[in-house]
Amino acid sequence: MTSLASTAVQERIPALSELVVDNIYSRQSEPWSALGDVGRQKSVRDVTYHLTYLVEALEADDPTLFNEYLAWVKVLFAGLNFKPTVLPDTLAAIRLALSQTLPADVQREVLGIVDAGQQELEGMMTVIPSFLDGNAPLDELARNFLKALLAGERRQASEMILTTAKSGVDVKDIYEQVFERTQREVGRLWQTNQISVAQEHFCTAATQMVMSQLYPYIFSGESKGRRMVMACVGGELHEIGARMVADFFEMEGWDTYFLGASTPQEDVLRAVEERQADLLAISATMTFHLGHVSALIEGLRKRSGRQKIGVLVGGYPFNLSKELWRKIGADGYAADARGALRAAERISGA
Repeated sequence: MTSLASTAVQERIPALSELVVDNIYSRQSEPWSALGDVGRQKSVRDVTYHLTYLVEALEADDPTLFNEYLAWVKVLFAGLNFKPTVLPDTLAAIRLALSQTLPADVQREVLGIVDAGQQELEGMMTVIPSFLDGNAPLDELARNFLKALLAGERRQASEMILTTAKSGVDVKDIYEQVFERTQREVGRLWQTNQISVAQEHFCTAATQMVMSQLYPYIFSGESKGRRMVMACVGGELHEIGARMVADFFEMEGWDTYFLGASTPQEDVLRAVEERQADLLAISATMTFHLGHVSALIEGLRKRSGRQKIGVLVGGYPFNLSKELWRKIGADGYAADARGALRAAERISGA
C-alpha cells in the first residue's frame, strides 16, 4: 500500500509538525502563548495526528479517510469550545508546510487530498445526534443501561440486561441494539466533551463485564467444527467491537479464539497455526493502524503452509473506504457482527 507520496510525508512528520505549529503561533501568538510549553506540545501532538491520517489516506488512495477524520476533529474541537477558525487555520498551515518541504513530484497528490479536505470542511457538522433516540423494541433498555453506567451503577446495569435475557430476548439483539449502540453513544459523549475519559473507560469495562455474564447463553449452541481467531492488531486498544463479533461466531457454533487488544503479529500468527484456524478476523478502529493490518495479512500469507486461511477485516476505516479491504489483501469485510457471519460463510465455505 505504501506510495512515494505517503512515504515523503511520513518521514517528515516530526519536522512538519513543528513547522506547522511555528507558523500558527507566529500568526496568532496571543491566544496560544498563554498556554505555555505544555500547550505547544499538545499542538504539535495534534498536528502529528492530522498528518498521520493524511498518510493513511495517501496509502489507501482514498481522500475519504482524511475527510472523515477532519469531520471527527471538527466535532471534537467544537466540544472543547475551540474557535471555529482553529481547524481551518491549522489545515492552511499544514498545506503551506507541505508545499514548502515536499519534493515537487509528490506535491500534487498530497496537496490534492488536503485541498479536498479544506473544501469539505465548511459543510461538516459540529453536532452529532444521539445514537439512542428512537422507539425500537430495546431503545428504552439501551437508554436505561447507559444511564446506569454513567451513574456508576454497574450492578443495576447488569441486572437489567440479565433480566432481559432471561425473558427470552435474543442475546444477539441485546448485543446489537443495546451494547453496540450504547458504546457508540459513549464515544459521541466523549467526543463532544460531555463525559470524561474515565467515564468512557468505566462504561466500556462495565459493558464487557455484563457481556461475560451472558456467556451461558452464548456457548449453548451446536458446534459447526469451524475455527476462527479474532485479533486486534498491535497498538489497537479498542477491543469491545471485536469481542462482540467473536461472541456472535460462538453463538453460531464456531470455535473462536479471541486474542483481545494490541496483539503482536507473531502471537497472532502462532495462534492461527496452533488453533488450525479456518478464518482470521482482524479488527482496527484507528486508521493509523492499517499498516499493522496489512503487515499481519502479508505475514499470514507467507507462513500459511496448509490450505488458504480466510482473512476477514472490520472496523472504522473499512466502514469509510469500502474497497480498502481489497487493497490490503483481505478476503472480505464486514461492517457489523451479522455481516461478519455472512462474509465468513462466503470466505470459508462454512
